[in-house]
Formats: sequence, C-alpha cells, structure tokens
Amino acid sequence: MIGWLSAAVGVAALAAGLAVAAAAPHRPTDDAQILERLPSAGSKTARELHGELGRSPNNLGLALQVAKRDIELARAEGDPRYNGYAEAALAPWLNIPDPPIEVIVLRATLRQARHDFSAALADLSQALSEDPRNAQAWLVRAVILTVEGDYPKALGNCLSLTRLADALVTAICVDGVLSLSGRAGASYDDLQKVLNDAPPRGSDAIRLWGLTVLAEIAERLGDFSAAERHFIEALALGIRDAYLLGAYADFLLDRNRPQEARSLLEKEVRVDPLLLRLALAEQSLGAPELAGHIADLAERFAEARQRGDAVHQREEARFDLHLLKQPREALRLGLANWAVQREPWDTRLLLEAALAANEPSAATPALDWLAMSHLEDAHLHELAAQLQQSAR
Repeated sequence: MIGWLSAAVGVAALAAGLAVAAAAPHRPTDDAQILERLPSAGSKTARELHGELGRSPNNLGLALQVAKRDIELARAEGDPRYNGYAEAALAPWLNIPDPPIEVIVLRATLRQARHDFSAALADLSQALSEDPRNAQAWLVRAVILTVEGDYPKALGNCLSLTRLADALVTAICVDGVLSLSGRAGASYDDLQKVLNDAPPRGSDAIRLWGLTVLAEIAERLGDFSAAERHFIEALALGIRDAYLLGAYADFLLDRNRPQEARSLLEKEVRVDPLLLRLALAEQSLGAPELAGHIADLAERFAEARQRGDAVHQREEARFDLHLLKQPREALRLGLANWAVQREPWDTRLLLEAALAANEPSAATPALDWLAMSHLEDAHLHELAAQLQQSAR
C-alpha cells in the first residue's frame, strides 16, 4: 500500500472532482445551452446506486458514478472487492473497441490498483491522445510513474496539471515527486504553504491527501514532531482512509509506541495491511491475540497466492521478515515486489530483508537506484550504510 500508491488506489475518485484551474471562462451565447449535468443521485448510498444500475445496466452516466463511488470505498476501506464492483459496473464498456474516455481512465485506475501498471499506462496514453486536457489521466499517470520510481516522467505529468487542476492538487503532485528526488525540504515548505493558503471549504479528501504527503516528507527528513502533527490533523478530518491509518501506525511502530498503534488498529482486523501492523504492535507488546492474527494473515496471503494476486507482496514480505522470522523468503518477495514498485517502503523492506538474510549483494540494484534518485530518507541511508559495511 502508497505513499503514492496510497493516494493512488483512490486517485481516480479524487481526480474526478478536480477543480479546473482558472482559465478563460466559457460564456454561453444561448440561454438554453446546457453547461453541465449535475448528478441526481445526491446522497444515495452505494447500495442504492448499485440497485439503480441493476435496473439500468446500460446507463453510462450512472455506471460511471457507481464505479467512482466504489473506487472511493476501495481506498477508504482498504478492500479491493470494491474495485471488482466498479469493474462490474463498467463491464458493458470495458472491452469494446472504442470505450468512452471516462471508462478508459477508470479502467486504468482499476488496472493500477491490481499493479498492472503497463496496461494502465497504455490506457492513459490512449485517453490523453484523445483528450490532452484530461486532468484525471495526467494525475493517475503521474502516480503510477512515481510508484515505479520514474521521477522525471512523473514530474512532467504533474506539471501538465498546472492549467487543468486547482493549485492544491497540482502542488501535492509536483511536491510529492520532488520530495522523492532530492528536494524534500523545499517541497515540504512549498506544499505546506499551498495547503495553508487553500480555501477552507475545499475538498477534505484532497486536503487529507496533502496532509498525508506532508507527514511522510517530514518523517523522511527526520522531523518527527511535524510528521505527527500532520498525521493527527489528517485524522481529525474524520474521513476513513485505510492508507492514512497504516502510515500513522508505521510511524508509531518506528517510534517504539506499539500500544498507541494497537489502539489505533484494534478494530481493523478485516483489512490485511492494517491487520499486519496490528500484529506487529502485538508482537512488541507480547499480546495474547498475536498467534491468532498471525494464523489469519498466513491464511489470507496463501489465498492471495492461489488467486495469483500479488498486490500485497510487500506486506507478505514484511510478514515473513518480522513475524515469521523467515528472511530469505522475505528477500525473495521483496525483490519481486521491488521490481514492480519502488516507493520508499518497498526499498526499505528490500534492504532490511537483505541485511537479515545476510545477502547484502541482493540489495545492490536498490542501493544503486537510491543513490541515483537522490531520495532523502535518513532510515534508508542508515540501512544502506549497514549493507555496505556488511559487504566488506
């Protein structure tokens, strides 16, 4: 689960609500001209919307609304089944020769959530060739490229948002990428200023995303008091967000505060990545529930392997390394995961597994990439130094 892939799983839902930047306003010349059709569903629940779609399965507007709602729920709940529901809603259009552009972008988002990044990028290129002003497509593509560690291309896609999205969305995208490629301090300052200047009545979901990115930048820079302040401010928005819960739990675990992590997650046993962090807290505390939660996680990871699902490969590697104490298996999974995605936690896990397995050479590609990317992360550089020392 994203730093960037975090925001990534639900990024289509965020992007769907992007405010268009202030360009020259369109002024209608005919009073009868329709400028925009507002959704009529209002505050209807996902269940109600699915019921309507079941009665009108070929209603594209309703299908798009249902799919976006399901993608939002997949992110909020950390439950990939909602992405399956979104795919089912879009089924009549997914495989036709020329799907509507909105379907193409949502298909890319769903493929991204499955870590099928190459197919998702192909979809987004198709969408942007048809509509170069599609902010949602630029943003999703920037997220995928960031997760893959291709920061120069990701930055170019973020900059394409400048005239298409509001200042906060653009800043989160641009500063998020720059913070991973040698400009963490300046990016933190810029994003904090834009976030402070953003209208108070803006989207809380986008604000939560920005605060989470700020917290992670501060944590990588070693400013733990600022990081915690941003995490708490994000939580105070009252929006359920599985990624935010996991990121703050990791922060607490790294600060040796397992009881707080346990309290944060004690009701989150349904979500695999959150259950993993709960088990890590329980391990530190010697809690009696640990054995049962390890058994639950082992069963869930086995079921995922049977389905051919590698989305939680990072979490399984962490499970093997820290809970099962099987560093060689963790290293195998960490290498497979790092070949697909290169967020800071992916790199950290690979370095930790290589150290624990006493195979420092296995981490060479990650160490080379870390030096090339100029990623500023005190913990990663400490691990890198340990690996280089053990290789001598």
